[in-house]
Amino acid sequence: MKKVMFVCQKNSRRSQMAEGFARTLGKEKIAVTSAGLETEQVDPMAVQVMSEIGIDISQQTSKPLSNFHPQEYDVVISLCGCGVNLPAVWLTTEVFEDWQIEDPQGKSIETFRQIRDQIKERVVKLIASLS
Repeated sequence: MKKVMFVCQKNSRRSQMAEGFARTLGKEKIAVTSAGLETEQVDPMAVQVMSEIGIDISQQTSKPLSNFHPQEYDVVISLCGCGVNLPAVWLTTEVFEDWQIEDPQGKSIETFRQIRDQIKERVVKLIASLS
Protein backbone atom coordinates (compact mmCIF):
# COMPACT_ATOMS: atom_id res chain seq x y z
CA MET A 1 0.00 0.00 0.00
CA LYS A 2 1.44 3.38 -1.05
CA LYS A 3 1.73 6.11 1.59
CA VAL A 4 0.66 9.57 0.43
CA MET A 5 1.34 12.95 2.06
CA PHE A 6 -0.68 15.99 0.99
CA VAL A 7 1.05 19.26 1.90
CA CYS A 8 -0.23 22.82 1.92
CA GLN A 9 0.86 26.07 3.52
CA LYS A 10 -1.41 25.85 6.57
CA ASN A 11 -3.08 22.41 6.25
CA SER A 12 -6.50 23.96 6.76
CA ARG A 13 -8.35 23.77 3.41
CA ARG A 14 -6.96 22.15 0.23
CA SER A 15 -4.78 19.46 1.82
CA GLN A 16 -7.59 18.63 4.28
CA MET A 17 -10.05 18.14 1.41
CA ALA A 18 -7.49 16.02 -0.47
CA GLU A 19 -6.96 13.88 2.63
CA GLY A 20 -10.74 13.41 2.98
CA PHE A 21 -11.12 12.34 -0.66
CA ALA A 22 -8.11 10.03 -0.55
CA ARG A 23 -9.28 8.35 2.67
CA THR A 24 -12.75 7.77 1.23
CA LEU A 25 -11.95 6.98 -2.42
CA GLY A 26 -8.61 5.26 -1.79
CA LYS A 27 -9.74 3.08 1.11
CA GLU A 28 -7.59 -0.07 1.24
CA LYS A 29 -5.57 1.19 -1.76
CA ILE A 30 -3.47 3.96 -0.21
CA ALA A 31 -2.61 5.29 3.26
CA VAL A 32 -2.95 9.06 3.52
CA THR A 33 -1.86 11.95 5.74
CA SER A 34 -1.89 15.71 5.30
CA ALA A 35 0.29 18.38 6.88
CA GLY A 36 1.28 22.01 6.52
CA LEU A 37 4.37 24.18 6.60
CA GLU A 38 2.39 25.98 9.32
CA THR A 39 -0.80 24.94 11.10
CA GLU A 40 -4.17 26.59 11.46
CA GLN A 41 -7.67 25.45 12.41
CA VAL A 42 -9.37 23.41 9.67
CA ASP A 43 -11.55 25.86 7.76
CA PRO A 44 -15.29 25.38 8.55
CA MET A 45 -16.09 26.10 4.87
CA ALA A 46 -13.88 23.17 3.81
CA VAL A 47 -15.70 20.95 6.32
CA GLN A 48 -19.07 22.19 4.98
CA VAL A 49 -18.37 21.64 1.26
CA MET A 50 -17.02 18.15 1.94
CA SER A 51 -20.07 17.24 4.07
CA GLU A 52 -22.30 18.34 1.16
CA ILE A 53 -20.97 15.35 -0.78
CA GLY A 54 -20.99 12.93 2.15
CA ILE A 55 -17.37 13.15 3.32
CA ASP A 56 -16.83 14.10 6.96
CA ILE A 57 -13.52 15.86 7.64
CA SER A 58 -14.73 17.51 10.86
CA GLN A 59 -12.42 15.35 13.00
CA GLN A 60 -9.30 16.05 10.92
CA THR A 61 -6.74 18.40 12.43
CA SER A 62 -4.02 20.63 11.03
CA LYS A 63 -0.61 19.00 11.53
CA PRO A 64 2.91 20.42 11.09
CA LEU A 65 5.00 18.75 8.38
CA SER A 66 7.92 18.69 10.83
CA ASN A 67 6.08 15.93 12.76
CA PHE A 68 6.58 13.51 9.86
CA HIS A 69 9.51 11.71 8.19
CA PRO A 70 9.76 11.91 4.38
CA GLN A 71 11.32 8.44 4.09
CA GLU A 72 8.00 6.98 5.32
CA TYR A 73 6.11 8.26 2.25
CA ASP A 74 6.04 7.11 -1.38
CA VAL A 75 4.10 10.09 -2.73
CA VAL A 76 4.16 13.78 -1.77
CA ILE A 77 1.60 16.14 -3.26
CA SER A 78 1.83 19.89 -2.73
CA LEU A 79 -1.51 21.55 -3.36
CA CYS A 80 -0.51 25.19 -3.22
CA GLY A 81 2.70 25.61 -5.14
CA CYS A 82 4.51 25.44 -1.80
CA GLY A 83 6.78 22.72 -3.19
CA VAL A 84 9.44 25.39 -3.59
CA ASN A 85 9.30 25.97 0.19
CA LEU A 86 9.43 22.31 1.21
CA PRO A 87 12.61 20.93 2.75
CA ALA A 88 14.51 19.31 -0.15
CA VAL A 89 14.25 15.82 1.37
CA TRP A 90 10.47 15.90 0.76
CA LEU A 91 11.05 16.38 -2.99
CA THR A 92 12.96 13.10 -3.39
CA THR A 93 10.06 10.68 -2.82
CA GLU A 94 9.11 8.18 -5.51
CA VAL A 95 6.42 10.61 -6.73
CA PHE A 96 6.35 14.38 -6.10
CA GLU A 97 3.72 16.61 -7.70
CA ASP A 98 2.91 20.28 -7.18
CA TRP A 99 -0.75 20.75 -8.12
CA GLN A 100 -0.87 24.54 -7.55
CA ILE A 101 -4.56 24.74 -6.70
CA GLU A 102 -5.99 28.16 -5.80
CA ASP A 103 -6.52 28.86 -2.08
CA PRO A 104 -10.25 29.43 -1.45
CA GLN A 105 -9.61 31.25 1.86
CA GLY A 106 -12.03 34.15 2.29
CA LYS A 107 -13.81 33.34 -0.99
CA SER A 108 -17.43 32.34 -1.64
CA ILE A 109 -18.93 28.93 -0.91
CA GLU A 110 -19.15 28.50 -4.70
CA THR A 111 -15.35 28.93 -4.99
CA PHE A 112 -14.86 26.37 -2.21
CA ARG A 113 -17.06 23.93 -4.18
CA GLN A 114 -15.07 24.51 -7.39
CA ILE A 115 -11.77 23.92 -5.57
CA ARG A 116 -13.23 20.81 -3.89
CA ASP A 117 -14.23 19.41 -7.28
CA GLN A 118 -10.78 20.14 -8.77
CA ILE A 119 -9.15 18.34 -5.85
CA LYS A 120 -11.47 15.35 -6.23
CA GLU A 121 -10.60 15.03 -9.92
CA ARG A 122 -6.86 15.07 -9.13
CA VAL A 123 -7.19 12.61 -6.23
CA VAL A 124 -9.19 10.17 -8.38
CA LYS A 125 -6.42 10.26 -11.04
CA LEU A 126 -3.72 9.87 -8.39
CA ILE A 127 -5.39 6.81 -6.82
CA ALA A 128 -5.82 5.25 -10.29
CA SER A 129 -2.14 5.81 -11.08
CA LEU A 130 -1.04 4.19 -7.80
CA SER A 131 -3.41 1.21 -7.87
